[in-house]
Amino acid sequence: MNDKIRNILKQILDKFESGDIPEAVAYAMFPVADIPSAKWSLVNRTLQFLAGTADGRGFKQWKTAKRSVKKGSKALYILVPYMKTRENEETGEEEKLLKGFMARPVFRVEDTDGEPLDYEKIELPQLPLMERAREWGVSVKAIPGDYRYYGYFAQEKQEIALATPEEKTFFHELAHAGHERIKGKLTPGQDPFQEIIAELSAQTLCRLVGKSGEKHFGNSARHISSYAEKVGITPHAACLKVLSDTEKVLNQIFLNN
Repeated sequence: MNDKIRNILKQILDKFESGDIPEAVAYAMFPVADIPSAKWSLVNRTLQFLAGTADGRGFKQWKTAKRSVKKGSKALYILVPYMKTRENEETGEEEKLLKGFMARPVFRVEDTDGEPLDYEKIELPQLPLMERAREWGVSVKAIPGDYRYYGYFAQEKQEIALATPEEKTFFHELAHAGHERIKGKLTPGQDPFQEIIAELSAQTLCRLVGKSGEKHFGNSARHISSYAEKVGITPHAACLKVLSDTEKVLNQIFLNN
């Protein structure tokens, strides 16, 4: 298996070196959920993400959805504009002015009970290597698409969330989970080298399980290029730098060392 992994990694590196990079293609996504946080600002969506949820709402909003907040649950706070109405001295018409912001409590869907939500009915396809995630105690769930991210691996919750049925996205997040098992704890946020390792691993896994890595190679190349640029080196050099760690991650997934 090691030789096969090395050969596939070499093929991928050769494509980077030759510049034979196809165009990026659009990912399929699960339907965008009609939920309040879909209209939130980037700051509030980030606060929600950091709280470990993709759906946060106030008491009344959860009540409308026929769900109730569990006793003892702690709120997360988002920023909402504080508007004041006054009369325009020139036109005599009322106008709203932004006076500042205030914190408003919302609760995660994970802290509620009640009727099932529409997006909870999304079903994942039978993706290759799902059993490896289960063996590691990592749950895999579907989340609504929102065109801001396609998936994530939550270390604290040991959970992979997917907003797309594309196997390459699952492989990317599975690689993060495998990397964590080797490293102990990943660097929080989108560390450039961790992301390059995950993307190289995903492309290799596509080929190892008989899926076409070519389909999303253009996406992977642009993903890796953007992170290589952040550390000031070429994509080819960035891949070479993480090659050994990538091979360890792939062996962890395939050989379950």
